Amino acid sequence: MSDQTAGVVREDPWRIFRIMAEFVDAFEVLSAAGPGVAIFGSARMPRSHRYYKLAERVAAELARHNLTIITGGGPGIMEAANRGAARVKGRSVGLNIQLPREQKANRYVNIPINFHYFFSRKVCFVRYSIGFIFLPGGYGTLDELFELVTLVQTQRVPLVPLVLMGSEFWAGLLRWIKSAVQERGYINPEDLDLLTLTDDPDHAVSIILEHQRRRNVPPVPPKTTS
Repeated sequence: MSDQTAGVVREDPWRIFRIMAEFVDAFEVLSAAGPGVAIFGSARMPRSHRYYKLAERVAAELARHNLTIITGGGPGIMEAANRGAARVKGRSVGLNIQLPREQKANRYVNIPINFHYFFSRKVCFVRYSIGFIFLPGGYGTLDELFELVTLVQTQRVPLVPLVLMGSEFWAGLLRWIKSAVQERGYINPEDLDLLTLTDDPDHAVSIILEHQRRRNVPPVPPKTTS
């Protein structure tokens, strides 16, 4: 066995324990935060952009309905969503991960959780969100979108709302999926219906609230007594 292979063998069991520790810490906090809505989008979005303001508005409306806003905790669209929740004194979670560029926790998060591993962070987004909203973004946003639509399509997670906001950004992608993917038979026609496109914050919020009502999800977790 080479030194490099031996090092991997020694390190992997400890990596498992570190991932478990991230899960334990995050699950304890998120389980007490109430049902959440994850909002994704570009970390590079300037505060003056209309998409920043759109993210802030939709997050504020969701928070007014006692839903916890969950973001990646960084700048741009993430900051806008956390800021929207803070504006109405709502619950706001930031699942922050340290990256070489862009990622730095924003000041509007009131429940910060730090991660080293993308894997454990992704699981927390899926486990504690009853809906997902995607604003324009880069590879990270696209990664979350396609990962989540795959989980829903393959029924690895229950059917949840996947809402795309910013029609001028997403319309081209949806046309490509229809013409290059669905029409070649790589997905079924009904798979296109897993994604909802809207520019209306009220419409986006109504989709989430209707899903919450149908699933009978309580607005806040019940209090426990010791």
